[in-house]
Amino acid sequence: QFLGRWFTSGLASNSSWFREKKKVLSVCVSVVAPSADGGLNLTSTFLRKEQCETRSMLLRPAGPPGCYSYTSPREWGPSRDTPGPALGRGDPPAPAVHEAGWWPLHRDWGSTHDVWVAMTDYDEYALLYTTGTKGLGQDFHMATLYSRTQTPRAEIKEKFTTFAKTQGFTEDAIVFLPQT
Repeated sequence: QFLGRWFTSGLASNSSWFREKKKVLSVCVSVVAPSADGGLNLTSTFLRKEQCETRSMLLRPAGPPGCYSYTSPREWGPSRDTPGPALGRGDPPAPAVHEAGWWPLHRDWGSTHDVWVAMTDYDEYALLYTTGTKGLGQDFHMATLYSRTQTPRAEIKEKFTTFAKTQGFTEDAIVFLPQT
């Protein structure tokens, strides 16, 4: 039921990169498909330097249903960049929806992150929470709002805001991404 197209509509993060770039980010589109190992293939397309780029990652099952892990690649080669029509926005250097669908973990090549689908109705929204360790032991946390449409209803935005705050994010760390 989680498969198909999602839009990354909201984000909250403790990452310094996120704080610096949050004003230039916009909605990106992600497609979730099953993988051979029972996990999920997540492919996200976003705008970077006026061209669309596509990134894919494998979310491997990691415990109870809805829990996954992924390892960010050590580097992205030019063959992974896919120019095309603008579908998303941001200046992410790359890797993960996710944190699902959006790639703010770009400086953590080779690091492992845990992703939880914390809440979803499958038809309209999903709330994800990602954790990991960055660089010199700095904890990374991100909440992501996935929506089946580019403009989630106000009630869904409020649900995400409440969820992000319960994860310890402050109001200034929560962003709803504009459409492109």
